[in-house]
Amino acid sequence: MKTMIKILGTLALLLMLALPAMAVDIPSEVTLFKNVNIFDGENEKLLQGYDVLVIRNLIKQVSKDIPTEGTYELDVKTGGVKKLNVDVGCMHHYTVYVAGEKEKTEKKEVKVNVIDGKRKTLMPGLIDAHWHTLYVNMLGLDPLRTEETDYIHAVALKEADKTLLRGFTTVRDLGGSCFGLKKAIDQGVCPGPRILPSGTHIGITGGHADYTESWNLPRSIDGSMDRFEQIESFRQVAGVPEMLAAVRYNLKRGASQIKLLMGGGVASTYDPLDVNEFTFEEVKAAVDVAKNWGTYVTVHIYTDEGIKKAIKAGVKGIEHGHLMSEEAAKLIAKNDMWVCIQPFDPDMPGALEILGPEKFKKYLEMANGFPKVMDFVKKYNINLAFGTDFSFTPQNNHTQANALTKFSKWLSNYEILKMATSTNAKYFELSGERHPYKQGPLGVIKPGAYADILLVDGNPLEDVSILGDNNKNISLIMKNGKIYKNTIH
Repeated sequence: MKTMIKILGTLALLLMLALPAMAVDIPSEVTLFKNVNIFDGENEKLLQGYDVLVIRNLIKQVSKDIPTEGTYELDVKTGGVKKLNVDVGCMHHYTVYVAGEKEKTEKKEVKVNVIDGKRKTLMPGLIDAHWHTLYVNMLGLDPLRTEETDYIHAVALKEADKTLLRGFTTVRDLGGSCFGLKKAIDQGVCPGPRILPSGTHIGITGGHADYTESWNLPRSIDGSMDRFEQIESFRQVAGVPEMLAAVRYNLKRGASQIKLLMGGGVASTYDPLDVNEFTFEEVKAAVDVAKNWGTYVTVHIYTDEGIKKAIKAGVKGIEHGHLMSEEAAKLIAKNDMWVCIQPFDPDMPGALEILGPEKFKKYLEMANGFPKVMDFVKKYNINLAFGTDFSFTPQNNHTQANALTKFSKWLSNYEILKMATSTNAKYFELSGERHPYKQGPLGVIKPGAYADILLVDGNPLEDVSILGDNNKNISLIMKNGKIYKNTIH
């Protein structure tokens, strides 16, 4: 009798969660994960032997012994439960009776896709906070200059599918026009991760956004857009008015956040790493516009001078920061900013060949700064986001999740997993109303959250490296309630 009451209560709660007031919209299928150990993205302790119910694209229930069958009667006017009982023998179906006007009823059977998790680890999909959808499958910058735009996008969509199948269900794109790609993925036209886009990189003439020939005049002088601006990859601005226009344009296009190139870059044609780009007034103008739109600015910068300028201007995020001093680290912590640093390997395969000798020297200087900055992050408890920034070396893309292990000297497996799930999602919440995914939280396993789910062979809390190796140990990948990989037998 107690078991029956428990089942009835569970199903009643399930339906009240699934069906909002004044609407009866019954799904044709739901997914029920049985017998899994859950890392919920927030807490270190695994939930042992739990079940997770997914209805459409959201998690609806996380508990033990969720039933696989039942019958409900719903009020079509309110969505509330009128009567509920259990049909014995109706295996793996929820039968729904919708009570309409004049007591007429409509019967609808809802199939339950029951997946025996076999005590595998169920966890949120991974999140990459620094990704470049357009560049990650390009072998260098030249294809952006010479290939047709539709070819560039086709190559990007192919890699978006691979990104999802590595277990990354969400990425924050920090430069390049991917608005159409995002729309196609969100509409189910093609598979890929959720994307929080930034739009065109914004930089200066001769800076990290300038890949034109040295004799090309700035657009403010000759009025013509170069190829990179035409395809919305890089835009060079000069002065506050142009900065205002560029930021407003990206927001008009649908940017979730704004990305500025405030300093020298490894792949840059003209600027060394120590170059400090943009005036304070230009950066402040970008921050003001982003704030007016309820979102934030994050900046590409390595050095102290640029970091201090960004802090003064109200920037919320530092991308990279590999050359910062302890003084700058203290200021970042004091101002509750975020650092998204990449664990670049000085011995990364293909880097020398792609970059060439001069740029590779810059790469080594930057990559060798990672351990020092991580010491500062731990010492001052700086908000840390995980992002890979893979660009132009497609032969390394399969190592995207392998990058998590590079933090093991400073962070526990739990801290690493939390960083790549709920912590990254918390960072993204700075986008406010510009955040494109508002139905529920990302990066967590709990009722109401998006159903972005991995089933992992083994326990990543004991060995985070099992998430790497190009998804070898990930048995199931679900994004937005849809299964994209399932090798469970």
